[in-house]
Amino acid sequence: MRGIFAICSLTALLLAVAQADHHLHHEAMKCHAISSLNADFAFALYRNINGRTAPGKNIFMSPLGLSAALSMLSTGARGKTQAQLFSSLGYADLDQARVNEAYSHLFQMLGQSQQEQKLDLGNSVAVRTGFNTLQTYRTDIQNHYNGEVFPVDFSNPSEAVGKINRHIATKTQDKIKDIVKDLDPSIAMVLINYVYFRGQWERPFNKNLTEKADFHVDENTKVEVDMMKKMGRFDYYHDHDNHTTIVLLPYKGNTSMLIVLPDENKMEVVEGFINKDYLRHWHNSLYKNNLNLFMPKFSISVDTSMDETLKEMGITEAYSDMADFSAISEEIKLKVSKVSHKAVLSVDETGTEAAAATTIEIMPMSLPVDMRLNRPFLVFIIEHSTRSIIFAGKINNPTAA
Repeated sequence: MRGIFAICSLTALLLAVAQADHHLHHEAMKCHAISSLNADFAFALYRNINGRTAPGKNIFMSPLGLSAALSMLSTGARGKTQAQLFSSLGYADLDQARVNEAYSHLFQMLGQSQQEQKLDLGNSVAVRTGFNTLQTYRTDIQNHYNGEVFPVDFSNPSEAVGKINRHIATKTQDKIKDIVKDLDPSIAMVLINYVYFRGQWERPFNKNLTEKADFHVDENTKVEVDMMKKMGRFDYYHDHDNHTTIVLLPYKGNTSMLIVLPDENKMEVVEGFINKDYLRHWHNSLYKNNLNLFMPKFSISVDTSMDETLKEMGITEAYSDMADFSAISEEIKLKVSKVSHKAVLSVDETGTEAAAATTIEIMPMSLPVDMRLNRPFLVFIIEHSTRSIIFAGKINNPTAA
């Protein structure tokens, strides 16, 4: 649909048969038990993926979606398999029950309907026809991970691919299609995590101000983009010591886009030190400032194979014939076959097709600062009530679909 700001991501874990109010405040506090740990995981994930990504290529993912998918997997793991998952996620000091409870409340908080935005985060488990998982595992998935379980005939791979892809497309409002290309007939389960977000800018851009402009992918490459423009008072911060300019663009609701623009030729420096503490510092240092903000209009889609990244982060046992997923099935040994992740990001002037507004802003008589997003920048989509980094990425080339 034209004019919709939509972000979605999908994480699919394929398990193969191995050869051998006050109330709401209280709920929020429970999910905060994992928010800081998930932020650490997000930056560790970003650094690893960034090291594998070719220059000029975009990075976009949902760290929260991947954390939720791996936590759903750990619910069915035991022994060293479960320990590695928890260690990599940063949950070593927590037990599974507390993690499950935290996600239960996280899904509850994020699932509260808001008229201004739509944020769907959930999980599904496609189970091989005739393969019976333990009831306790099904119950945990349904009760704690906003999950549903449905049967799939993996002995007919093309039919299985179609059924799973249709399910994913439905959950992501048709933003993610055909992520599953083929399936081995030995697959026992596919664990799916989906995240879909559609939001309205709190203050839309004026389409009449959008003009063609150059975006500098690197020193030798530039592309033409539709550059949006918005003038007004923004939450802004320039960190001289750390070579960055920060601007926060709120959506209606509890979600904002935090943009980190490194100084020229300082992207690698910033990527070398950035972590959740810097993000918190920048967020807490924001102040209202008069800006002329220039931001490209773009739509990107990024597929990421997660297997080597997760193995480097310490999740190895789950892929081996020594994997212990006995809390999923005591009868059949399982191991992880493949982890796939896909994220889609679209940004335009209005946020939604239905938004129509005229605003007149009164500004102090001081010269505004120009902030031009005409070179690679980092982007984080943050949900404030749960303190979650829902999406994170680097826009290297806004024209690369």
